[in-house]
Amino acid sequence: MSNQKILTLDNLSLQEINSEAELIPLLTPEDEEEMNKEELPLDLPILSLRNMVLFPGVVIPITAGRDKSIKLINDANASGKVIGVVAQIDESVEEPTPNDVHKIGTVARIIRVLKMPDGNTTVILQGKKRFEIDTFTQEEPYMKATIKEVAEDRPENNDIEFNSIVDSIKELAIEIIKESPNIPSEATFAIKNIESNPFLINFVSSNMNLSVIDKQNLLSIHNLKERALETLRFMNLELQKLELKNDIQSKVRFDLDQQQREYFLQQQMKTIQEELGGVSHDAEIDEMREKAKSKKWDKKTGEHFNKELSKLQRTNPNSPDFGIQRNYLELFLELPWNEFSKDNFDLKRAQKILDRDHHGLDDVKKRIIEHLAVLKLRNDMKSPIICLYGPPGVGKTSIGKSIAEALGREYVRISLGGLRDEAEIRGHRKTYIGAMPGRIIQSIKKAKTSNPVFVLDEIDKLSTSHNGDPSSALLEVLDPEQNADFHDNFLEMGYDLSKVMFIATSNSLSTIQPALRDRMEIINMSGYTIEEKVEIAKKHLLPKQLKEHGLKPTDLQIDKKQLEKIVVGYTRESGVRGLEKKIAQMVRHAAKSIAMEEEYNVKVTNEDIINVLKAPRLERDKYENNDVAGVVTGLAWTSVGGDILFIESSVSKGKGTMSMTGNLGTVMKESVTIALEYIRSNADSLSIAPEVLTSNNIHIHVPSGATPKDGPSAGIAMLTSMVSTFTQKKVKKGLAMTGEITLRGKVLPVGGIKEKILAAKRANIKEIILCEENKSDIEEINPDYLKGLTFHYVNRMSEVIDIAITDQKVKNAKKLS
Repeated sequence: MSNQKILTLDNLSLQEINSEAELIPLLTPEDEEEMNKEELPLDLPILSLRNMVLFPGVVIPITAGRDKSIKLINDANASGKVIGVVAQIDESVEEPTPNDVHKIGTVARIIRVLKMPDGNTTVILQGKKRFEIDTFTQEEPYMKATIKEVAEDRPENNDIEFNSIVDSIKELAIEIIKESPNIPSEATFAIKNIESNPFLINFVSSNMNLSVIDKQNLLSIHNLKERALETLRFMNLELQKLELKNDIQSKVRFDLDQQQREYFLQQQMKTIQEELGGVSHDAEIDEMREKAKSKKWDKKTGEHFNKELSKLQRTNPNSPDFGIQRNYLELFLELPWNEFSKDNFDLKRAQKILDRDHHGLDDVKKRIIEHLAVLKLRNDMKSPIICLYGPPGVGKTSIGKSIAEALGREYVRISLGGLRDEAEIRGHRKTYIGAMPGRIIQSIKKAKTSNPVFVLDEIDKLSTSHNGDPSSALLEVLDPEQNADFHDNFLEMGYDLSKVMFIATSNSLSTIQPALRDRMEIINMSGYTIEEKVEIAKKHLLPKQLKEHGLKPTDLQIDKKQLEKIVVGYTRESGVRGLEKKIAQMVRHAAKSIAMEEEYNVKVTNEDIINVLKAPRLERDKYENNDVAGVVTGLAWTSVGGDILFIESSVSKGKGTMSMTGNLGTVMKESVTIALEYIRSNADSLSIAPEVLTSNNIHIHVPSGATPKDGPSAGIAMLTSMVSTFTQKKVKKGLAMTGEITLRGKVLPVGGIKEKILAAKRANIKEIILCEENKSDIEEINPDYLKGLTFHYVNRMSEVIDIAITDQKVKNAKKLS
């Protein structure tokens, strides 16, 4: 059954209309009997209805919109209030003729007529009796016809079958009302209170969900029992449909309710986000799709992005996976795929920038200019992997900025010191909570270009843990043959790093994994000479400290002589970091004097340096006099640059034993043993009596005993010291030496020559003994750094003795026997 809807007409409901008209929609048997006794008029105005069939006894509201229908109702309402109501055969016909209406209809009484604000007329009708049109008597202004009553063939009151059919109709009607969510439960009360069987059949027929044709067919059935059976059949069909529909709805109700709930919640979230000035998820996805159109990625990358974006669209925004997927796609969009900054190939300009920012470092500058030159000629060269190796403070890290400026590229730096998690390089898989890309990809994203100058600082300080080996993860990054398709675990795709210029920095090569070291081009950045340090202090360090402390260049002036005094007396390093601290101390003193309005010397004197920095602490290491036999100056390499090394030896009465002190390493002890055995086997050529070696004990000592020392380069110094002691002949003043020895007395080359030469010059050494094969190392050093130095190149130990030990014996020395 269909829902008998309450029609609201200009704030006046049908219930209120019925109340005002004092209508009783449910006929009693007495009302029906009285209605059957009424005589029908022979001639009636005929009102055609489009989509409705009026049954006897039923009250319905209809809306008349046609001019003909409105005039008919007004005329009938003014006269007898009785009209004939028939259904149209085709409801689409606007102006029906006698041929467009059914012949059987229902005589109706007009209960009330209402004028509506929209110009239509609403009329309340109650069906009386069925009739059949005999002849149409007029068509204008509305149809009229002569009619004849159509009698109903009603069964006897005691007809058990008919009564059973009526009871079934009541029960089915109540069931249908219960099953249908659209019919109010009050309808059950109305059905139960209907006492007249014919009216019950007509009432149910009028309210069923049937077509106009089916209802017209029911109205046309003369036998009431047959009409009741047909009505019961339709009701059974409707109940079955309702049960099937409800069964289907019960199966899908949970899913639909859940989806509707999620939909409404999403719409609410969307509205809230928009009210707060945010962007809805749909808008975010659309924005990502628009950004993707401007990216320069290849077909494979574009397909991967579209696939991942589709996955985001299918993901519930409330799911944790939504945030992970969104972050992944945002990284994809922010990475500079195939976006490169244009290199500046003005080589003269690049040379000026490098010279402006860094004094010295000729090898590094030469290599950068060479790279620019080749890149200018080919324009598709893979960027080299450069490792700047040297002591702290020589400018390894800062030169990266100058290179970036010279090339016109972005500058990126990451510190690898202490890094022990492989995921820091390769990233985490995005399925993990808190997953992030590796620092390589993150830095590329920040640079916004795929060819920056990338400084990997402190590559020698990588460590290994249970989280993997970061140095092994760097193998792919720093291999020019592999990094064109670098795989990051979070990105899940290869990224081209071949155009990135990687510059690694290291203080030591020994701690770098051999396979990693093999992939890099090592450029040695040794320390600065005194002259270079003075120039660096004058051009860079002093102006920098004045600016950082808020002083003008006219507030403090330090000449080169005073800067040299600071370098020589207060710093002993390869770099300039300690020197910068001392200059900062001088600048702070001037800043304090200005702030407290105290007098001070704008032009710094030597006395000012001593007053501020106190007495020089390192000048005593410049020279050790050689008035005592057995004292030799050696040259050593340390992690912070070169240094001088004093070796002392003495003899005492004994049985020819040897002892050593000074925290010497295994290799250094071996050098002492080799030197002593060489002396014993060559005593005659060295003018040493054999009994001197057997009747005296010799002791070797290297000062600064708290500092560990090791390496073979002190071999010739050890041997020279012992020969000087045994012969009681002193070593030449202002002489230093470095080299490894063999039992045959051959001198072998050693490393760290430039650092050792710089250390010798700082210590005011004038002559240096080196292996002949180290001559090539000297030739690579700027000649300006070698001024004032004399080099002696030797191949055998006898040559060292001839150069180092004079014929003059030690004053007041006792002859050894």
